[in-house]
Amino acid sequence: MLKQVIVVRVDLDMSKGKVAVQAAHAAVSAALTAMKHYPDWFREWLDSGQKKVVLKVSSERELIDIYEKARSSGLPAVVIADAGLTELPPGTITAVGIGPAPDERIDRITGHLKTL
Repeated sequence: MLKQVIVVRVDLDMSKGKVAVQAAHAAVSAALTAMKHYPDWFREWLDSGQKKVVLKVSSERELIDIYEKARSSGLPAVVIADAGLTELPPGTITAVGIGPAPDERIDRITGHLKTL
């Protein structure tokens, strides 16, 4: 089974709408990355219901660590930095998108995190 995981920082005190937008950016960007570099994973995920999980971290450092582990494990992963048009300063790192990729490979990196 394949899934996509979105990891969002909760220390930024973003509004619910802002969190939703940042998660959406991460989901779309990670999916496009997978489509380009892991087309078999992308197609299987797309055809099987596009499973997604949204998890939380409490710091930028923790978010970057998750991203770096995903990339070094050969998974499609993206970092989302806010444009700064509304609630946050430009360049604020808000979320990471991982996958779609095999569940067990993503769980090795994010399995300890709690859902948002």
